[in-house]
Amino acid sequence: MAGTVVASVLTAPETFELREFPRPSVTADTALLRVEAAGLCGSDIEEYKGTYPYRYPVIPGHETVGVIEEIGDVAAQRWGVTTGDRVAVEFSAPCGRCRSCREGSTILCQNISAYEWYGFRPTADAPGLWGGYAQYMYLQPQSVLHRVSPEIPAEIAVMYNPLGAGVQWVVEDGGAGIGDTVVILGSGQRGLAGVIAAKSAGAGTIIVTDVARSRDKLELAHAFGADHTIVADEDDVTEKVHGLTGGAMADVVVDTAANATQAALDAITLARRGGTVVFAGMKPALPSFPIQDVLYKYLTLKGVCGVASGSYRKAIDIIETGAFPLARMHTHDFTLDEADLALRTLMGAIPGQTAVHMAIRP
Repeated sequence: MAGTVVASVLTAPETFELREFPRPSVTADTALLRVEAAGLCGSDIEEYKGTYPYRYPVIPGHETVGVIEEIGDVAAQRWGVTTGDRVAVEFSAPCGRCRSCREGSTILCQNISAYEWYGFRPTADAPGLWGGYAQYMYLQPQSVLHRVSPEIPAEIAVMYNPLGAGVQWVVEDGGAGIGDTVVILGSGQRGLAGVIAAKSAGAGTIIVTDVARSRDKLELAHAFGADHTIVADEDDVTEKVHGLTGGAMADVVVDTAANATQAALDAITLARRGGTVVFAGMKPALPSFPIQDVLYKYLTLKGVCGVASGSYRKAIDIIETGAFPLARMHTHDFTLDEADLALRTLMGAIPGQTAVHMAIRP
């Protein structure tokens, strides 16, 4: 079908341009997605700032919900969807051939690099429409899609990604279950998603920590099911958790606090003997690490950086129940020509603006 597609293209660090691309034709095993919303996260900031050697120009956006506009016969059969269906798109497209994929652990696919992820694949790879900051996104054959109810507002439906992380990190990796005490370090969107996941899993006590400037987010944590919150730069976190748990400490500790080295050290202290610590917040190398405590306490440590398909599905199921006031987490919408403003808002660089969950709405 003839026509053009408008996209917000990151041409260099901190430099966006609106560009037009030829509207691509689909093949038997591909599809074209009409983008409704693309969620923003910390990885978008890293890409925006050029933290790693990204290949520019690129269309960001790896948390995408939209409607199937066109689809090939083979793709329709493989994905079980058809024209007009609303879907959430996983950011990576596993190869399906390596040992990890064959064993069902597509999150550990051995044959995919960040340059092939949606939102990170350069526009030089035809047809170029590989990110959600665009009117349409091209779906390659190995894509993984999940149906989403058309009744859910797009800005809520696109929370499948952060909420999927909450399910993955707190429940699947952390093992949180009925009656457990869960401590979540950080009250950003993934920390809040962790609260929702822990509550859905039946956790007995949920404690969330963050710094004073995030008091609004800590209040929001209570709305999603947190039992207690701690202001980390005003209170002694270890002492507080000790008191709240009667000295038992936490079964599961999940560190989502990006760049906060103290949070990683706190996580070891806050876990009970035999507990589990999940490290999810990216941060620089620690100046010291309490390996003796890890050994003595028989801790299980897990590093995470992604979400498995099953966790995305569970997240969408939680969203569709309507059991949580997710609209309270969504703070901003932006258009394609406001991508630069969106990223600077997410970074906290716009005075008077506090971002939690945000989306680009083409």
